[in-house]
Amino acid sequence: MQVSREEILHIANLASLEIQENEVQKYLDNLQDILDFADVVNNAPVDNLDITIGANEEKNVFRKDEVKVFEDNESLLQNAVSKEQNMFKIPKVIS
Repeated sequence: MQVSREEILHIANLASLEIQENEVQKYLDNLQDILDFADVVNNAPVDNLDITIGANEEKNVFRKDEVKVFEDNESLLQNAVSKEQNMFKIPKVIS
């Protein structure tokens, strides 16, 4: 597919781009390169290929949910603006 100068100017107008006259050819070449590459990808031979969804077969790999005791609560809360009963105290959010 070949892109014309008029199409570049139309696309620029739709995108509210101000393209200078000396930039039109650069944009035309770049868009043509993109479209040529898309054509190569679209015409790639994919017959007899297996469907691949991911790089591996593992699904939903999660770490084990374990409760860990943090011994130094005081250093954890040292930068808290406000604390109460060994917890961060925050302003009321719901009225």
